[in-house]
Amino acid sequence: MSAETVEIDDGELIRRSVHDPEQFAVLFDRYAKQIHLYAARRLGTQAADDIVAETFLAAFRRRGTYDTSFALARPWLYGIATTLIARCRRQEERLLRALSRTGVDPLPEALADTVARRVTAQGRERELAGALASLPRGHRDVLLLVAWEDMSYEEVARALDVSVGTVRSRLHRARKKARNVLGEEELP
Repeated sequence: MSAETVEIDDGELIRRSVHDPEQFAVLFDRYAKQIHLYAARRLGTQAADDIVAETFLAAFRRRGTYDTSFALARPWLYGIATTLIARCRRQEERLLRALSRTGVDPLPEALADTVARRVTAQGRERELAGALASLPRGHRDVLLLVAWEDMSYEEVARALDVSVGTVRSRLHRARKKARNVLGEEELP
């Protein structure tokens, strides 16, 4: 990758990729690892490989419709990935319900390790997984994009194609429900 390519914003890369498809590979290099980690946390590592491939294939096919005034394509890519993950929602919910029942996380980087660091009491992973499984998909998507991917409300809104107000209300409701399930006064 040349020094010039590193300095080009995502919107410009996408614009250029319409006539020079190889330019799109830079976006893959920039974001594939992040998208993979997000998908792996949601669905497991094997499914994440497919989600990443499908995300970038869909983005490549739709690159001609991307609004290049947005310099950062990250929210757009996360939006595509989240939509694809929604198709696998039943599998995700089964995984979270199994974790809730057994306490055994089959993921290499355990969901419990990532989220439970913020929960002080031991043995809360099952309850947390159960709380996540019980959230409506839209609320869970918002909560996980904020908590795992450290996305701003504006980025989440763009990724999920909803208003910032919707992101705020979904996040508030998701945290409230998780607090109720966990019996916690505060949840990060």
